[in-house]
Amino acid sequence: MGKTRIAAAIAGFAALIAAGLVAQEPPPPHTGEPPLFGTASPQEAVALANGAVAIEHDRTAVHQLTQHRRLAAALSALGAQRPGKVDAYVVAVALDSDPVFAREAREAGRVLTRRYAATGRSVTLAGSDGRGGSALAMGSPAAIATVLARIAELMDKREDVLVLYMTAHGAPLGIVYNDGDQGYGVISPTALWTMLSMLGIENRLVLVSACFSGTFVPLLASDTSAILTASSADRTSFGCRADNDWTFFGDAMINHALRKGQPLARAAAEAQATIAGWEKADALDPSQPQVSIGAGVARWLAALEPAPDGGAPVGRPATDVLEER
Repeated sequence: MGKTRIAAAIAGFAALIAAGLVAQEPPPPHTGEPPLFGTASPQEAVALANGAVAIEHDRTAVHQLTQHRRLAAALSALGAQRPGKVDAYVVAVALDSDPVFAREAREAGRVLTRRYAATGRSVTLAGSDGRGGSALAMGSPAAIATVLARIAELMDKREDVLVLYMTAHGAPLGIVYNDGDQGYGVISPTALWTMLSMLGIENRLVLVSACFSGTFVPLLASDTSAILTASSADRTSFGCRADNDWTFFGDAMINHALRKGQPLARAAAEAQATIAGWEKADALDPSQPQVSIGAGVARWLAALEPAPDGGAPVGRPATDVLEER
């Protein structure tokens, strides 16, 4: 097949995805123990997480081809940066097949794309949201690496910005990748820092919605980086029940604070206060969301903010789950 026919096939598949005509499989359940990580020593687990090692098994050839096509379509749709302008590239990723994360990543991608004027320069990686809709490439360590590598090719690293939103369950090692019983791994702060450093992406806004996500702050914090996390390094966060539309962090930060035309620091402070109020009302141990905004962030953030109004919140509030208890 020639390059023209390959491009046409990718474009056709992208059109089907956009039109919602590609069937979306239901989210795979978690029923088994994680391979390798579950039996690894603490030292081995750290080494696996630092290498962003993922265990994939029982994947059919059709599944792998489908994922390849979906990812290729997403990459082909990414536009080039505009010389002389600060462009944002948005990547929203659900790393777990529990539908709450897929729903959160989809809406986070939309909100961040609108907020940072990234239409044509955004990618969402997520499995089934349990409600049908567009078929996207599943979030995984390999998919994240591939998308970031392509963005690094397209962006002007001196002026452009990566906006990365990751949502999943978390562990003290990092953020967990878990696609049913077929895919498992952990991306540690070292793994993400190494990936971004090797690609030369220094202007970045990283948001991590997961338990123990504060573990990402010390290594990723820098003069030109902003990092916002759902919890401190030693605390859990809340709202990750599979049938939720949002985690606490996603609802407070994305669904409310970042929809407003207010600066990033003010939005982060609002989200922290909102989450603290929800936790206090239900006598939950404080998750202590973390915020680190480097002094040099202002140089690129000024070109992107203040942002326009991002519309009204959507979905079921994350706190509804508390009222049912």
